[in-house]
Amino acid sequence: MEKETTPSQSEWLVMEVFWSSDAPSLTAKEVIGKMKERTDMSPRMVRVLLNRLWQKGVLSFTVDKQNARVYHYSVVKSKEECQKEKSRKFVDSYFEGSKKNAMAALLQSAKLTKEQFQELEEILEQCKEQDKE
Repeated sequence: MEKETTPSQSEWLVMEVFWSSDAPSLTAKEVIGKMKERTDMSPRMVRVLLNRLWQKGVLSFTVDKQNARVYHYSVVKSKEECQKEKSRKFVDSYFEGSKKNAMAALLQSAKLTKEQFQELEEILEQCKEQDKE
């Protein structure tokens, strides 16, 4: 079985803290503080999730020069990279790899406005143009 390399739902909440931050790195304490504003997740759980994200290669860390018990975590995979990887795995898992069937299912279940349909048509045209190159 393939090793999981994308954030789970609870790990995604932690990553949102990183992706929305302007800082190049955050300590566990800083992440825990920001998570308190968003969820009632325990500090211990946040630390577990940080470790899992490091193991998956989504985060990296450096050890603080003054205090070896403090880690500074940095983003390795952007939100867009994680979304693309999650989407690919979703299509593989639920639609036997058929992008067409996945798109059809999503479109048929969505209630889209005229403007949203127009945006999708423009995206499809851009994709067609990229395939020609």
